Amino acid sequence: MNIQEIYKLAIEIGIKNDFRSKDQIEKMLKMQKEKYAKLSKDEKELFDVEKMINPYLDSRIHFAGGAKVIKRVMAGIDIDTSELMMARYLSNHNPKTPIDLVIGHHPEGKALADLSDVMHLQADIYSQYGVPINVAESLMKIRIGEVSRGVSASNHFKEVDAARLLSLNFMNIHTPADNLVAKFIEKKIMDDKPEYVGDILKTLLKIPEYREGELRGAGPRLFTGSPENRCGKIAIVEITGGTSGSPKMYEKLSQAGVGTILSMHQSEEFRKQAEEAHINVIIAGHISSDSIGMNLFLDELEKKGIEIVPCSGLIRISRVKKEKSVKK
Repeated sequence: MNIQEIYKLAIEIGIKNDFRSKDQIEKMLKMQKEKYAKLSKDEKELFDVEKMINPYLDSRIHFAGGAKVIKRVMAGIDIDTSELMMARYLSNHNPKTPIDLVIGHHPEGKALADLSDVMHLQADIYSQYGVPINVAESLMKIRIGEVSRGVSASNHFKEVDAARLLSLNFMNIHTPADNLVAKFIEKKIMDDKPEYVGDILKTLLKIPEYREGELRGAGPRLFTGSPENRCGKIAIVEITGGTSGSPKMYEKLSQAGVGTILSMHQSEEFRKQAEEAHINVIIAGHISSDSIGMNLFLDELEKKGIEIVPCSGLIRISRVKKEKSVKK
């Protein structure tokens, strides 16, 4: 595979595991194409053409000037200059098996600047749990503005420049991987049919990445509620869609009949709002959740013969190797 094929695969998998329908996503992309067609020549030069093919602008190729054929990938949660230098060091000391591509999870470069763009996904997820779409969109619009302004001062291209100077292929996969873990967790929990909040915690600890997260001191935790509380309607929110949504959404979720939510991480402000809304909050774990999403994608690369070198906190669990051992 080459980097463009890996990028295309990430987008396809992201769409396949999106909470929205494929028709909804295609309609969004079509609207961007129609918008582009109406622009002047000068406006077209400034238009981000990725918007017409990629519904996840927080996931991009940052530099593609290194190896053409990808055989060995270094993958991690947060990639900065130190990881890129490590990839170059490993390549220089193992010239026969160099690192051909570095894949990060969290956004860098233009993907970080556009992090807020993917947050519209959350409004659709909230509506699926009973929050009226007009309410969900209104609250998310405020939060999207906050996130957009919050990342505006970042030095977005620091790591991208480092990859270019080191001549290392570099990309990140954010929302497509988060879609994968959200769907994965949803299936695991619904299959187990939990009655009590504690039952969900038990289900999570059956998953290797969360077990390892527990050993590392960052396993699943209950932020509000009690293990003895009944779950009620379970909502898989705050897992995908860029970053945390609106703290005012908890009241709306409670009114929609949601009793328990599952999240990757949560600030104290958000926790207090959820507690006031009488919602049980289970924090699955940030890095362990990110690891599941990345692992599910990296398994697809492994199936194609690409070697994976984990770094930067990635808890690498290969389900490909497990499948092979079961078949034997």
